Amino acid sequence: MKLRHILGLALCVSSLWMQAQTEVTTFVPGSTLEGVSYFLPKTAFRITIVTEKTVIKPGDFYKYANRYMRLPNVPTEESQVWSIKSIKLEPFGVPDKNKAYSIKIKSKTVAPLVGLSSDGILLSINTEAEEETLPELPEAIPAAKPEDPRSYMTQEMLTAGSTAKMAELCAEEIYDLRDSRNALIKGEADNMPKDGAQLQLMLNQLDKQISALESMFKGSQLTSTEVTSFNFLTNQETDKEVLFRFSQKLGVLEADDLAGAPVYISVKCTESLPQTVADEDIAKKKAKMDKGVYYNVPVRTKVSVFNNQQEFYAIETPMAQFGVVEILSNILFDKQANTKVTFFQSTGGTKDIMK
Repeated sequence: MKLRHILGLALCVSSLWMQAQTEVTTFVPGSTLEGVSYFLPKTAFRITIVTEKTVIKPGDFYKYANRYMRLPNVPTEESQVWSIKSIKLEPFGVPDKNKAYSIKIKSKTVAPLVGLSSDGILLSINTEAEEETLPELPEAIPAAKPEDPRSYMTQEMLTAGSTAKMAELCAEEIYDLRDSRNALIKGEADNMPKDGAQLQLMLNQLDKQISALESMFKGSQLTSTEVTSFNFLTNQETDKEVLFRFSQKLGVLEADDLAGAPVYISVKCTESLPQTVADEDIAKKKAKMDKGVYYNVPVRTKVSVFNNQQEFYAIETPMAQFGVVEILSNILFDKQANTKVTFFQSTGGTKDIMK
């Protein structure tokens, strides 16, 4: 959605597109009533964790699994097993409350359009800019609905006088179904299908019945995909900060929940900006530029997420909070110039400068 509100005779500070003279000062709440206030951003990250959860349930006849089906070591109680499928980091900008500025409005000047995001981050001057939004999160995938084994039980099984008798009859039915399946495969069945498609259909139906009835003894496993998302913001480099914790029994946990093993994040600058050189001429020039437009010069960083066994994700990206603030001279926006500038929403750095 393009944001194109234009300031008319009455100033609306909350408008996203406004007419303004490029005299910029540090923003002090309540002191710049006749101006447009904007923020430079910090770089934050949306963390998206995709996990797989398997719920293991015991069968109703688990006590008789070894006796009738020769199935030892079947589950005897319900449990969960979690695993991490993927972790993704996506950078985005949040307003830096320490980098708030105001563009004063003056009459009889060529006033540029100032484009702001919905939360007040500077996006553009003298041109349109499209506000960026993070993509939709991946969808969670619920577990498939299991077959009801009782729908394949015979009347004799369902009316059995005890669980042990019901289990015995169920086991006999499973063996009968297996025999029927083997007879079809060998071509020895009394009523053989006429073609391959019909044969496959019959085999599939037998497999479904056998699997459903076997689950009464060996239990079932229901697997779903879960999605967890949260934001991460840091103002300093970090080597091994606990991002969250993870348990194979409980899944994703808070960073301070000791029931899980830690998953760490590392944020390291991979470049450094040149040191500022004290120079009298440069200082005089910058003094004249103090009424320009402030922007960020970000620093490139490497961000990685890992645990003690593996690295899940790594990204190299510029981050605003490790860089410096510079000024675009107001000469670029006076009556003789109509410079168009766009800025990266996630860093506040210049994207394009066009005259």
